[in-house]
Amino acid sequence: MTELDLIIELHRDTQRQGPGSLESTLKALNSVDINTKDALRIADIGCGTGAHTLELARTFESAQITAIDLFPIFLDRLNQQAAEAGLGDRIRTLEASMDDLPFEQESLDMIWSEGAIYNMGFKNGIAYWAQFLKPKGWLAVSEITWITEERPAELEEFWMAEYPEVAPPSVKIRQLKEAGFEVVNYFVLPKSDWFHYYDELSKKIEDFEGEFSRHQDADVQEMAAGIAEAYRAEINQYKQFSDYYSYGFYIARKDS
Repeated sequence: MTELDLIIELHRDTQRQGPGSLESTLKALNSVDINTKDALRIADIGCGTGAHTLELARTFESAQITAIDLFPIFLDRLNQQAAEAGLGDRIRTLEASMDDLPFEQESLDMIWSEGAIYNMGFKNGIAYWAQFLKPKGWLAVSEITWITEERPAELEEFWMAEYPEVAPPSVKIRQLKEAGFEVVNYFVLPKSDWFHYYDELSKKIEDFEGEFSRHQDADVQEMAAGIAEAYRAEINQYKQFSDYYSYGFYIARKDS
């Protein structure tokens, strides 16, 4: 097993693979001015196990939704949940990288992505995805964002090393405009979205650590222990510095 395999294993049964909530998904959806009965084509990029994918299918009752993720184990769970919810006929899962999508130019009415665009970088992601949207098509994406003008130096140094594109909302909004979008709404995910995710993850970490501490391969034991420690450090960091950063949810419409 690789480190990535272990991270996927840790997250495979979580409701979401990052901070978020049904309430925040619905708040973003309420900013999108589309007839919910239209036969839309929607892509949910970096869908994970599909909590927001399912809500898209419930909201846009005639839409065909392509749910894209790199990891089949997440897509398998989404397929199961979609079938159980009676939505399987309108959700198609696709194992693909977000920077190598199979869509035709200007073929999508909306692109949705919660907490995933950082994998290719916000600026590169919105520029690449824009080509697949129809004129006046919609983009809804959440992204790590500074929510104060000033931050503790240690926090800024950490994020500059981990993800140098972290920036205030003014920077992200400017990048969206430069990529040909009109920003319709922006809001910050509440702390409850983070704490709910981290509470669930903390319970998973305990089970995960216990299971892999007994693994026959000592290297796997060591990797699993390191992953558990890293996620606990991430949780503790957010608890300490939650006033300074969050996900910003950006809802925008392509100009033409």
